[in-house]
Amino acid sequence: MKKNNIYRSAAQVTVFSTVEKGLSFLYRIILTRIIGAEGLGIYQICLTVFAVFLTAASSGVPVTVSRLMAKSAAQNDVRGRHAAVTAGIVCTLAVTIPVALILFFGRNAFGFLFSDERCLQIFIILLPGLVITSVYAVIRGSFWGSKQFLPYSVIELLEDAVMVIAGVWLIYGVTDPVIGARNATIAVLVSYVFSFIVSLFWYFKKGGRLVNPKPQLKPLLAASTPITAMRTSTSLLNSAVAVILPALLINTCGYSNSEAISLYGVVLGMAVPMLFTPNALIGSIAVVVAPELSENYYRKNEKAVRYDVEKTIKAAIFIATLLVPVLLVLGSAISVFLYDNELCGEIVQVSAIVILPTCITMISNTILNSMNCEKRTLIYFFIGAAAMIACILGLTKFLGVYSYVLGLALAQTICAALNLRLLRKNCKGVSYIKYTLRGIMVITAASLFGWLLHGIISKYCGPLLQIVICAPLILAFTAGTLYCLEMFTMRPFKKLISKK
Repeated sequence: MKKNNIYRSAAQVTVFSTVEKGLSFLYRIILTRIIGAEGLGIYQICLTVFAVFLTAASSGVPVTVSRLMAKSAAQNDVRGRHAAVTAGIVCTLAVTIPVALILFFGRNAFGFLFSDERCLQIFIILLPGLVITSVYAVIRGSFWGSKQFLPYSVIELLEDAVMVIAGVWLIYGVTDPVIGARNATIAVLVSYVFSFIVSLFWYFKKGGRLVNPKPQLKPLLAASTPITAMRTSTSLLNSAVAVILPALLINTCGYSNSEAISLYGVVLGMAVPMLFTPNALIGSIAVVVAPELSENYYRKNEKAVRYDVEKTIKAAIFIATLLVPVLLVLGSAISVFLYDNELCGEIVQVSAIVILPTCITMISNTILNSMNCEKRTLIYFFIGAAAMIACILGLTKFLGVYSYVLGLALAQTICAALNLRLLRKNCKGVSYIKYTLRGIMVITAASLFGWLLHGIISKYCGPLLQIVICAPLILAFTAGTLYCLEMFTMRPFKKLISKK
């Protein structure tokens, strides 16, 4: 793929992903306003536990299918591409169907998975989605591997649109938080059915086939298992937090069950999605670059690999550098405007800097997994996860919900540092340290500028006007400083609009 095509594809995926995440973010605001923090907490707990099973069943498969398709493309093996997809579907169905049946018929034995007993019956609604979404995940991986980024982007956006439309219709006028959480969960299942049907239709329409999966089963399992283990562990970690954090808030801080669930909803349902906003952009870059990087890696094109690694790492740092000052300064105003929740704003402002290591960790995981380093990234994840759990267990009594914030920052920083160290070892000559240090300097300068500006504006304006006035000026100051330090150029934008 030519570089200008990469820029176009990345821009295409980014635009769709940004709209999709914006839609999801708007929907979360609507959920918060209608079903409240308690309803959002119940909904979030159900999705978190569901994510554990979905991740265990299929999370490593789409990435591996994409890589095996890239490898087959490098070897001009058309049948190998189809076999990779078929192997992915066989593997996911072999796991999800038995798990879904066990959870459904033995549901009374799985109440221990939830910190609130009201969640179990709502969780059961999602079980059909475990099977169909795992298959869709494989088809999505085939889109990445064949570089069909437009169909992938459109289906993802439409899936979210279906969820929002169904969700708003189902929760409108609901006053009970449990009923609201249940109806919102039904909307999620409806969106899963939609994306499953549309993706299968498109896959076969564009010449996709199901063939003998045997040649690709062993390489698929070998490569996907470490990735699945890491992502499953991530979901298990989130699920453990969903149980441990509310319990600690009740037992060590004196909160009631409803208060603890509400606090959990504020942190995981409001603040963390704001902090993870850049992930949509990072994910877009990863989706486009990963197949190209894998193909160059298997062709032993070291120069191209080094170029891809350096540019993607710098792109992640660039995105974080732009967004961190905005949330550091305006996190409270944004949270009050969107959620009418001051605690969410305080959490966002305190923890906004975690965006930088999070962006680096996310993109470097993708790069390293494309270079057969799945086992090392899994080990690094466990080290970071251990640090997070230690923070929550040891500090919740003293910091309340902020123990999670500190644990998240520590875990992401550890993983980012270890990943970058491994990249320098495996990709000789790659340069990013100077760029990272400059990014931190720009964040500091832009934040100081933003705080001075906000200190003046906040005396005369409410939250909305603070955002409208300060956010563009902070972004302009940050972008201008980055440009003056030669941390970005206009070349990619010129290539984006180039016809050649």
